[in-house]
This record gives sequence, structure tokens and C-alpha cells, in this order.
Amino acid sequence: MSRLLEEVSRDHFPSPPATPEEIEEFERGVGWTLDPDLRAFYLHCNGARLFEPPPFAPFRILPLSEIERGRAAIFGEDDDPWGPASIYATCDVQDGDYVMLDVSRQVEGRYPLVDGWKEAWRNKEYTWPLASSFSEFLAEALRSNGRPFWLDRNAK
Repeated sequence: MSRLLEEVSRDHFPSPPATPEEIEEFERGVGWTLDPDLRAFYLHCNGARLFEPPPFAPFRILPLSEIERGRAAIFGEDDDPWGPASIYATCDVQDGDYVMLDVSRQVEGRYPLVDGWKEAWRNKEYTWPLASSFSEFLAEALRSNGRPFWLDRNAK
């Protein structure tokens, strides 16, 4: 993870780090704890824009203050008919879609990430897995040249 964080700082547009107190407040508010990858990222930078400076970047990893349930991010509604409560918007891909974190389960102590495609959000057939961890997602995003790398992989 440290190599990835160095690359974010060197070649992209990170925000200042979150404090341990901000992380603790976030975790209390959402009712789940950051996994080791996410904790390292947010202690390094509280959000980042990859590839392009503000206001547009193909990947905008959200600061803690903007992480919310996927259903609220996509539909503005935080009720069960709009999607599962355990999926959180983590990265805005700037077209109304998000990369989502699934906090209902862990893979080797890390939360997996899924595609938050707004047109098919509630249809599980189109909620593709993107990465088994935030570090895996970040590594692929940094290699992607700003392209949604999962689209080619999941094309049917």
C-alpha cells in the first residue's frame, strides 16, 4: 500500500490526510471500521483525484465526509427499496456512477469493491465485483490511465 500511496502523492492530486480523530468520528457515524487499506489511505490523504486536477478527474476517491450509502449517492434515497444498506459510495467516476465498498463481508480482512452503475444499481446481475480490496482497486485505477478498467473485463 505504501508504494501506491507514494504514487498518489507524486503523480496525482491528494487531499490533506484525515486525523485519527476524524477517522474515529467517521467510524462511529457509519457503524463499521475502516479496513487496513482504507485506514492507510485516509491517514495518508482524505480523498484524492486521480489523473486530472479539480474540478474534473476520472476517479475522485471521496473524503470521509462524503462517503455515504450507495443508494443515497445514486438516488438520493436512503431506504431499503433503493438498494442494500451495506454498500457505500467510495469513488465518484464522474458520470453519476460510483465505485462502491461492500461492508457486509470481508475478503482476507478487507472489504471488496463493486461497480455502482446507476442504470442497473438494484440489479445484482450488473453489480460486478471490481476488486477484492481497496489496494487492489487503487493499483488497477493507477494503471488504467483514467479509464474504467472494469468495463472491458465485465463486458458480456
